[in-house]
Amino acid sequence: MQVRTEILSFEGEVGNIECALDRPAGEVRGWALVLHPHPLHGGARNNKVVTTIARACTEHGLVALRPNFRGVGDSAGEFDQARGETTDMLRLVGQFQERYPEIAAGQWLMAGFSFGTAVAAQLYSELATQSLRTPDRLILTGTAVERFRFRDVCVPEDTVLVHGEADEVVPLSEAMEFARGHKLPVVVIPDSTHFFHGRLLMLRHVVQQSLRAL
Repeated sequence: MQVRTEILSFEGEVGNIECALDRPAGEVRGWALVLHPHPLHGGARNNKVVTTIARACTEHGLVALRPNFRGVGDSAGEFDQARGETTDMLRLVGQFQERYPEIAAGQWLMAGFSFGTAVAAQLYSELATQSLRTPDRLILTGTAVERFRFRDVCVPEDTVLVHGEADEVVPLSEAMEFARGHKLPVVVIPDSTHFFHGRLLMLRHVVQQSLRAL
């Protein structure tokens, strides 16, 4: 059986949040929220890095939710430098938990790519600040948190940072600085660009390893 994908909506601060929801073929263990790169530079829920991470999640038995940020596809609003996007995702998490309580009670992974890492890290921090349930695993790929940071960020010590050695958009040195500040190791994919051209299988393997450790 293949992964089944459906299109559904949640309600953000300024209106509709369009999402793709990928259901695994077998038993459901929980869910994953996978966040896409910069909306003004072609970022969307069907980005290849996003779908690669989502595929690893469905293979692990997680329902993968891939939202479009403000102004992308049928999602309402305009780009808001991660502030509005983080607020929208906070609302989405609450609505998902209400709509799918059995799925939400299982394992929970949150992953972001590029701009999506800024939303993921700040959403994690907001959940922790409000004493709400935080994800069991946080994966930040092509980390660009500091470029769009509007609040103090706290991330767990088992956060998985993945970065391309030859990233031409977010230099490896920038990821290392973030890692240094949060005392985190970094998984570096050799010769990989920002979009992991020719290295997506390697990225998928890293995500699979992280999921097996849950």
